[in-house]
Amino acid sequence: MESVGVSLHFHSTTKMPIFYPFRNTLLLLCLLLSALCVCGRPATFLQDFRVTWADSHIRQIDQGRAIQLRLDQASGCGFASKVKYMFGRVSMKIKLVPGDSAGTVTAFYMNSDTNNVRDELDFEFLGNRSGQPYTVQTNIYAHGKGDREQRVNLWFDPAADFHTYSILWNHHHIVFSVDDFPIRVYKNNEAMGIPYPKMQAMGVYSTLWEADNWATRGGLEKIDWSKAPFLAYYKDFDIEGCPVPGPANCASNPQNWWEGTPYQALNAIQARRYRWVRMNHVIYDYCQDKSRYPLTPPECHAGI
Repeated sequence: MESVGVSLHFHSTTKMPIFYPFRNTLLLLCLLLSALCVCGRPATFLQDFRVTWADSHIRQIDQGRAIQLRLDQASGCGFASKVKYMFGRVSMKIKLVPGDSAGTVTAFYMNSDTNNVRDELDFEFLGNRSGQPYTVQTNIYAHGKGDREQRVNLWFDPAADFHTYSILWNHHHIVFSVDDFPIRVYKNNEAMGIPYPKMQAMGVYSTLWEADNWATRGGLEKIDWSKAPFLAYYKDFDIEGCPVPGPANCASNPQNWWEGTPYQALNAIQARRYRWVRMNHVIYDYCQDKSRYPLTPPECHAGI
């Protein structure tokens, strides 16, 4: 049985299968056509996303295959997918605000948009003073409960070029990755009474906004508006998941590739990369914050 999920790509096209009788000449023709014919359309921004905030501050590039987000004293901006998804993987390539970006936040996240009981999976890129490492903060909300922040200092300059940021979400775990390096894993430990987001579809969102009351060194570093406008760039959006509304059995279909055995746990290479990130680049983990949590949250004991 084939997956009943959908795949939306800004950077690729879909090959359309063609079936021929089992005759040698036609089989050869089939192979040639398969190699030469790449059908379908590259998705564009307006076809699969919508502006949620400050249309004047989002500019399409390369006929909508890439976009620029702008933050200045007048406004920040944001966009979202037109539909929500139940499980799957979403990724995008981002080039973050260069130079002195202190006080700015570039966010890429999934959100159920259900107020007090929301589920949410966050990438938040916290701006810095020039020359300091860029920090990425991840957070997970399950059944309305968040406050699960972790922070990682990136090991490269994310403003110098595009890098790929992805969220894998299935029935087994949630994995945040940077260029195929897992930086955070949140396992499904519902059997231990630990909430796990699995009942609400989530949309894909991104924003660029001012947060100098907390973003850089806990709010000690304020935004320098003389450096504005602050610009971030996005391309190669890839959403693969079950659309809602959509086929009723999609979200529970074990044949969806993201539910398959290779995606139920980290493989050996991923596990090694994950350990490297955790040992060398984690600068904050709520599980270790005794001032906030005198009693360690239960999911920390379960292995996140």
